[in-house]
Amino acid sequence: MGIADTIALGQYLPRASALHRLDPRAKIVAAVGWAVVLFFVPAFAGLGLAAAGVMALLILGRIPLGYALRGLRPLVLLIALSAFLNAFFAPDGGPEVLRLGPLIATEGGLRNAAFVGLRLVLLVALASLLTFTTSPVELTDGLERLLRPLRRVGVPAHELAMMMTIALRFIPTLLEETDRIMKAQIARGADFDSGGMVRRLRALIPLLVPLLVSAFRRSEDLALAMEARCYRGGAGRTRMHELRWRAADLAALAVAAAAAAGLLRVR
Repeated sequence: MGIADTIALGQYLPRASALHRLDPRAKIVAAVGWAVVLFFVPAFAGLGLAAAGVMALLILGRIPLGYALRGLRPLVLLIALSAFLNAFFAPDGGPEVLRLGPLIATEGGLRNAAFVGLRLVLLVALASLLTFTTSPVELTDGLERLLRPLRRVGVPAHELAMMMTIALRFIPTLLEETDRIMKAQIARGADFDSGGMVRRLRALIPLLVPLLVSAFRRSEDLALAMEARCYRGGAGRTRMHELRWRAADLAALAVAAAAAAGLLRVR
């Protein structure tokens, strides 16, 4: 299995589901709102309910659970590092549970580690769920519409939306390119698996130059393709499908807001 096969963030899975048919603005606002609320949820019970809500949305969007979980693999190191720091350096005390030399993990530290780890998983799941159910074109249109009021103060709403969408969409593309470069170097005798962590990190350095060259080449090809299609930015741009709020979109936002308020009240 290649690197790109383990990354779910940035992928779009077309499905005939109610979640896919929602207005992208409603999904963006709900996802951002829930992400903010997760930082203020005070108890494990709240995060548990949030996890149940994400599971329900995956079922509603017809997204395979195994596919969604597979996208969390690259975050194992980040989650483990966060858990370690919270377990051994968190200010919360309590009885000692584990000692590693001068480092002491307390009951409160381990509780914080589990809490922060679950929060990170839920944040990534929300971002992945947004890209699973929203095509890049819809995501760009939704972001541009939401940022449109900022144009009055000189913020280039269309350009910002386009850059964010392209960056998000190119995550799996660059990972596929990394996978191809790694396989080509392994075929020439490179070793990325043996040795300690420092040696493995050093072995990845030769990947950076060809990956940067490939990224610049792809960006140049994209720019040329956009110019060939007479792309001139957001001024006077028309769309095949205009975004319109529907009753289902407003109902989805109301349900998301009510659920977020309920998470904050769970103790």
